[in-house]
Amino acid sequence: MKLESVLAAKGPQVFTTPASASIGTAIAALARNNIGALIVVDEAGIPFGILSERDIIRHFAAADDPEKATVGDWMASPVMVASPADDAEAVLRTMTSRRFRHMPVVESGRLVGMVTIGDLVKAQLNEYRGAVETLETQLMDA
Repeated sequence: MKLESVLAAKGPQVFTTPASASIGTAIAALARNNIGALIVVDEAGIPFGILSERDIIRHFAAADDPEKATVGDWMASPVMVASPADDAEAVLRTMTSRRFRHMPVVESGRLVGMVTIGDLVKAQLNEYRGAVETLETQLMDA
């Protein structure tokens, strides 16, 4: 299964922020949209970083004055990205081995979506469920 199938099922909505935004603004966006990460984009909308809940907690604990921090101060960069043509299982393995939960999907330099570990696990379960149903039907017809 390709990431384009996962994005088609979940939709292309992705939340972005400029690096200049305050951490408070970013936290409010995460809470308002019930999401775990924001993609940090430049003026042209090209992703160059990511700010996750984990980044916020890690930096907040060490910050002298977190109210003055910006997204650019706390984001992870460079950000690893995937393509819609990438294999979903391979992306899931990469995310698991590198211990991150969100991956932007980029096509021709343009942000087209984001997948999470949850999205990929759900897609895999649906694929396995379909395979099991097919096998059950074949066994019943045999």
